[in-house]
Amino acid sequence: MMIRIAVLTIKLYAPWVHSLKEKRMVVKSLLSKIRNKFQVSAAEVADQDIHQSIIIGIAAIVPHNAQADHVMDEVISFVEQTTEAEIIAEEREIR
Repeated sequence: MMIRIAVLTIKLYAPWVHSLKEKRMVVKSLLSKIRNKFQVSAAEVADQDIHQSIIIGIAAIVPHNAQADHVMDEVISFVEQTTEAEIIAEEREIR
């Protein structure tokens, strides 16, 4: 049996965020919700010092490509519903 790793990077734009403290609260809440709902690894992976830009990386171990696509679709949908930040880019990879 071959194990797959689904890797998803999401770039969000949060125009109302005006401080790093405010951004940290938004990011911490979003990451916690993603981890709890989907049992995946999630972290802020870039642009930590830019107030209105949030880039998060999500990784999940899955049994096959169809499951990887399903998990990534579900996470994207959840992020769209959970935060006011706008998704401006997403990158998917299955390893």
